[in-house]
Amino acid sequence: MAVTLKDVAERAGVSRSAVSRTFTEGASVSPKTRRKVEKAADELGYRPNALASSLTTGRTKLIGLVSNNFHNPIFLEVFDRFTRGLQERGLRPLLVNLTDETDPEGSLNLLRQYSVDGVIVASSTLPPDFSRAFRNAGIPVVHSFGRQSSTPQVHVVGIDNAECGRMAVRSLAARGYHRIAFLGGPEAATSTQDRLRGFLDEAGRTPEITFSHSFAEAYSFEAGRAEMLRLLDSGSEAEAYFCGDDVLSIGALSAVRGHGLSVPEDIGIIGLNDMEMARWENIDLTTIRQPIPEIIESSIELVVAMLEDPGRFPEARLFPCRIVERGTLRAVP
Repeated sequence: MAVTLKDVAERAGVSRSAVSRTFTEGASVSPKTRRKVEKAADELGYRPNALASSLTTGRTKLIGLVSNNFHNPIFLEVFDRFTRGLQERGLRPLLVNLTDETDPEGSLNLLRQYSVDGVIVASSTLPPDFSRAFRNAGIPVVHSFGRQSSTPQVHVVGIDNAECGRMAVRSLAARGYHRIAFLGGPEAATSTQDRLRGFLDEAGRTPEITFSHSFAEAYSFEAGRAEMLRLLDSGSEAEAYFCGDDVLSIGALSAVRGHGLSVPEDIGIIGLNDMEMARWENIDLTTIRQPIPEIIESSIELVVAMLEDPGRFPEARLFPCRIVERGTLRAVP
């Protein structure tokens, strides 16, 4: 049978409340009592019940982790880092898969049922009002990979997506490309809108460049491949593409090669994220690195701080990106 709190109390020669206080964070217990209880617990193999502890502390230590794009391999890294980072701090992630949902009501009701202590929305496509719904319900929330704002209403941690669009144009122009294009993710996604805005802004200020743009149906390999095939079949392909995500870039790369064309000799491609797959020798994708480890660490730091100070004033933390040179763009002259 499972070892109980009563068993530990009898072995240590203390009251059950003393055992409970020993395993309750912040509770008062003398060093001598703590040593006796911990020794007895170790001898008996006792482990405190997290659910029972939550009834005493009012804290479940559950953090809702909400996202909506499990088709993109980059989220394997994102969830790996988030779950490990939360667990290292004694917190437990509760994963919510939105799939194609954009209404926060279902997620809000689900996470309320589990009495989560906080929420991390890990998405570059959801609008700001999605994460605001949790704030309005009194749940501490951080929007990771969220949309930049000078006056954020919730904590936002991410990158300047518009600046990434400008970086891509400058990089393509420096390599002598004159006909360039943006191949973005879903048109309604905030990340797509911002990356396109930066792309158009910089391209419009570069006289020697002509430019165009189009959208894939999703941030996925299949969608990137399908959109590039459409462009190739129509004969309207550009000399080089800024694909708004690495997985779109890899799909586009597959389509170009399937048409018997070479990268970067016939068409150049630059992505965004620097996911692990982009480094594979057969892909070797030139891309804009998004500092995912730093974004995730900062997001966890903020949600932990909010558990202690729920009224903490919202802030936006933006991390700089950089271009990672590989083999899908021709060299700078």
